Amino acid sequence: VTRRLKSIKNIQKITKSMKMVSAAKYARAERELKPARVYGTGALALYEKAEIKAPEDKKKHLLIGVSSDRGLCGAIHTSIAKTLKNEITNLSNAGKEVMVVGVGDKIRGLLQRTHGNYFLLTFKEVGRRPPSFGDASAIASELLNSGYEFDEGSVIYNRFRSVISYKTDEKPIFSLETVAGSESLSIYDDIDADVLRNYQEFTLANILYYSLKESTTSEQSARMTAMDNASKNASEMIDKLTLTFNRTRQAVITKELIEIISGAAAL
Repeated sequence: VTRRLKSIKNIQKITKSMKMVSAAKYARAERELKPARVYGTGALALYEKAEIKAPEDKKKHLLIGVSSDRGLCGAIHTSIAKTLKNEITNLSNAGKEVMVVGVGDKIRGLLQRTHGNYFLLTFKEVGRRPPSFGDASAIASELLNSGYEFDEGSVIYNRFRSVISYKTDEKPIFSLETVAGSESLSIYDDIDADVLRNYQEFTLANILYYSLKESTTSEQSARMTAMDNASKNASEMIDKLTLTFNRTRQAVITKELIEIISGAAAL
C-alpha cells in the first residue's frame, strides 16, 4: 500500500506539471489562432465564389489527416482516425481511388495496421513546437512534388470550439486542373495559368496552416482537460489508499496491544 501510495503521488505531480505546461501552451495557441482563421476563410473564398466542384468522372481523391506526434490528450487523435476510416470506406465504395497524407506520427500509428496501403506521405515532428506558415508550406511543397495527381481532396482536422470542446471538421482542396476546368471561373477575367497555379499552391498552404493551428489549439485544450481529470483521479486514489493504509496500521497496532495485554494478564 505504501509503495502504491508513493507511486500515485509521483504520478499526480507529473499530471499537475503537464496541466500547467499545457495551460501555458494553450493560452499561446489560442492567441495565435484568431489571426490564423483569416487564412482559412480567405483561402476558400475563390472555391466558394466560383462554385468549384470536381466532375463526377474524376476518380482520384486525397485525404489529409492533421494530428501530431504527442499523446495524453484524450480522444483527439482517434476522432481524426475514425473520420479518415469512414471517408476511405465511403469513397472506395463509390469507386474512387483514395490516398492518405498523415500529418503527425499519431495518425500513422493508428491507421498503419488496417489502412497502411493507403498512405502516400507521412510527416513527423509535428506538435513539438507551435506550427508556422513555413511548416505548412513545406508540407504543401512535398505534396505537390510527390508526383501524385489528385482531382480533389479534403483536409480533416479538429476545429477548436472551447476549452472543453472541439469538432472534427474538413476543408476541401482541389487540383489545378479541377480549378482551371470550372465553368464558373470565367467570371474572373484576368486569371491566367500562372496566377491560377500560384493561387492554388498558396491556397493549399493556407488551408494546411489554418488546420494545423486549429488542431494544435484543440490538442492543448484537450491535454489540459485530460491532465486535470487525471490529477483529480489521482487525488481520489490517494484518499482511498491513505484510508486503507491508516486502517491497516491501526489494525496492526491494536493487534500488538492485545498481545501485550494478554501476555501481561497471563503473568
